[in-house]
Amino acid sequence: MGGVVYQFGQYALDADRRRLSRDGQRVDVEPRALELLCLLIEHRDRAVSEVELCDKMGRGQAVSEAALSTWLRTARLAIGDSDTGQQVIRTVNPHGYRFVASASAVAGTPLAPPAAATEADHEIIRFCRSADGTRIAYALTGEGPPLVKTANWLTHLDLDRTNPMWVHWFDGLTRGRQLIRYDERGCGLSEWTVSSFTLDDLVDDLDSVVDAAGLDRFPLLGVSQGGAVAIAYAARHPERVSHLVLTSAYARGQQIRAGSDDERDAAEVDLNIARAGWRSQDSSFLRYFASQFLADATPAEWDAFAAYQRQTTSAANGLRFIEEFTRIDVSGIAHQVSCPTLIVHARDDARVPVAQALELATLIPDSRLILLESRNHLFTAADPAWPTFLSHLHTFLSE
Repeated sequence: MGGVVYQFGQYALDADRRRLSRDGQRVDVEPRALELLCLLIEHRDRAVSEVELCDKMGRGQAVSEAALSTWLRTARLAIGDSDTGQQVIRTVNPHGYRFVASASAVAGTPLAPPAAATEADHEIIRFCRSADGTRIAYALTGEGPPLVKTANWLTHLDLDRTNPMWVHWFDGLTRGRQLIRYDERGCGLSEWTVSSFTLDDLVDDLDSVVDAAGLDRFPLLGVSQGGAVAIAYAARHPERVSHLVLTSAYARGQQIRAGSDDERDAAEVDLNIARAGWRSQDSSFLRYFASQFLADATPAEWDAFAAYQRQTTSAANGLRFIEEFTRIDVSGIAHQVSCPTLIVHARDDARVPVAQALELATLIPDSRLILLESRNHLFTAADPAWPTFLSHLHTFLSE
């Protein structure tokens, strides 16, 4: 005899066994998000305050608003809901949430056993060694022609599939393709204790992943600072890269491209704010940093972004990343990229100015530039630019 199973729409939630299914197929959900969903559906007769949720979720330990916000967004995502739609979980002022979808409780009806998982359904995380012996975590997901995404800061292979910041990227990039992605050295599931963190090291990491995955020739996607790694790899290995896609990317880091005293001062201030945020974990500094990545987000979403940062790497590594990325420079080798290249950038990117996209388009011979109406450095699921980006990406890769 099973426990209580709550049925709503296409979903069934076994509260005792902490399992969610959709049309009889198991849905993978981060455990804390699933726990939150169970709490809300068990108390669906009323709004549950943030204070009560934090108390029950914390079990005597403090739970931050940012953590609660992340779990809530992950739970909504798992059941086809959203922050704006709120058809299942509604925000109730002041500071509460209520499960509002029609639900029925059935006693003694366990969930159907999950179907046998294939590698295309549930990615398998693997590991390889870079040239200097550093352990690199990578994953292959989906079926079809390959698409390799270079690592960029703020990833965690085990968390990204349910994280609101990345889950739509994951879903969009696996449409009709096998996505090969990996965590940067010092980040996520890759080795955190590393002696060297140069551009050459990052290119070696990418090389080790594509070799381990058995790839000969493939399209390469670089996002943000991952764009510089993709450019360097494509320049050094023209025989392996068929297409290059760069989004929110740059050839020169902020300190390298600063051409005046004002720009150098601005670069130093920006770096110092990021340093202060990572060292002190002060929310005001961290929100400023997050706002550069997600300009259209709310303060709560910036806090969730900051909380996610702390899950991906250590404070010491966070500082190393920031300092190294400001000094990246591939402007001298970008002209060696010989494959067709698509450059996509938000017109009002708050982190990397659109001038950097123009520079890339000038440096890379066979390139085309598309500017999208957005302020976000990382396109969000709700950003109108997101589906436009995906459309251009898939059209370009099919050529």
